Amino acid sequence: MNVIKSRHSTRTSFNSNRKIRRTDLAAVIEAARWSPTAHNMQNFEIIIVDDPNILKAIGNLRSRISEEFLRENYDQLSFSKKELQRKKVGILGSHFPRAWRDPTKLHDVAVHSPAVPLRETIQDAPVVLIVIYDPRKRAPASPGDFLGIMSLGCVMENMWLVAQSRHISFQVMSVFGSPQVEAELRRILNFPRHTKIAYAIRLGYVSGGFSVDYLRVRREPAAIAHYNRY
Repeated sequence: MNVIKSRHSTRTSFNSNRKIRRTDLAAVIEAARWSPTAHNMQNFEIIIVDDPNILKAIGNLRSRISEEFLRENYDQLSFSKKELQRKKVGILGSHFPRAWRDPTKLHDVAVHSPAVPLRETIQDAPVVLIVIYDPRKRAPASPGDFLGIMSLGCVMENMWLVAQSRHISFQVMSVFGSPQVEAELRRILNFPRHTKIAYAIRLGYVSGGFSVDYLRVRREPAAIAHYNRY
């Protein structure tokens, strides 16, 4: 429970000079290997990128922010710690650029913002994991492969908890799954055309420690647990 409660997404830059030991990386992959998956499909593979030249090539790729993301992100924001403590869901808006916190400017931000290189997302991570899956396969009697997608979440959580237990910082990078970025990554990494990127993860160490310096909130048990009837 201590590992579960201390697990967090690290949004700050990593120390590029501190590498992850292969034994620690192997433990993260072993955790993925033993993840529960629907029908024991194990419908995932992991590309481990730690070659500085490949990381640089990936970092040079560019992605544009979408208005859809900006608006849906805005809906999840709180604009003070007091508001976040009251709502107990979502995230603090101070983590994002000021223009992202003004709903009247979101369209202009999406239209006029230049494409941003992925290195600004990777932020000096010495290792990037790219989780791919085969969308042609699905769990039985699971419309939209809901159970298969849930299984990919189990893979993520297993890796995250082991990384956390070894004081390795961890952040999921959803931008890697955008069609444009995925096509460029396929060219660089040569993964099969029938597979798709589920998500990517940056692993590394934060300079100066492993502590969390932002407010974390959760709903109370009574707000989520219903005994016998809703």
